[in-house]
Amino acid sequence: MTIPNTLKREIRPTHPGEMLREDFLPDCGLTPEILADALDVPLSAVNELLNERSSLTPAMALRLSKLFGNTPMFWLNAQHCIDLWYAEQNISESLAHIRPLAA
Repeated sequence: MTIPNTLKREIRPTHPGEMLREDFLPDCGLTPEILADALDVPLSAVNELLNERSSLTPAMALRLSKLFGNTPMFWLNAQHCIDLWYAEQNISESLAHIRPLAA
């Protein structure tokens, strides 16, 4: 049995780039340049993610999970949460007009 979450999230979830910038990089002593090199991606791709100007891709999730020893789903779930939050903000008025179907 699951318990439905009926509370609406008021604050924006943490972007995966913020998690990297604020938690992972300092804790591991990494710079964006070192991270880009370790992930074998351009520095611009890392900077776009760290500055929250781009979304985390599945390929980047695979790279980060291999580097940090966690799962790709850890990273993708963070991106998924922020994507859903922004979508809800953008279409909240339209969602208010939708009524659930009766079973």
